Amino acid sequence: MKRALLLAAAAAVLIAAPGQAETAASAVARARAAGIVGERYDGYLGVAIDGSPLLRQQVQAINIRRRALFADLAGRRGVPLQEVGITAACQLLGTVGVGERYALSDNVWRVRRAGQAAPVPDYCR
Repeated sequence: MKRALLLAAAAAVLIAAPGQAETAASAVARARAAGIVGERYDGYLGVAIDGSPLLRQQVQAINIRRRALFADLAGRRGVPLQEVGITAACQLLGTVGVGERYALSDNVWRVRRAGQAAPVPDYCR
């Protein structure tokens, strides 16, 4: 039950994050669609394939905002920051589209293939 409440709160925080999708969204979205950037198991974006310094900076900026949101939620819920990130990742990994990259806890970058279900780890269920 605690995990379900945390998951719902993390999802709400990510959806309501103004600015995250505004500043670098188009470049990061294109990089995500091209498989250069992907979602990670810990709730953060990662650069899977060599990206430009500007792209890396944009990913870092998004991750800084995510960390701030995770820290705020962790403080309000009295749970570890890492738990909030991993819980948010359960939602974020579910948004990985066909052809996009993602990394699970083994830090291996994978590509979601056509016909393959969204990469949601067992601990998310």
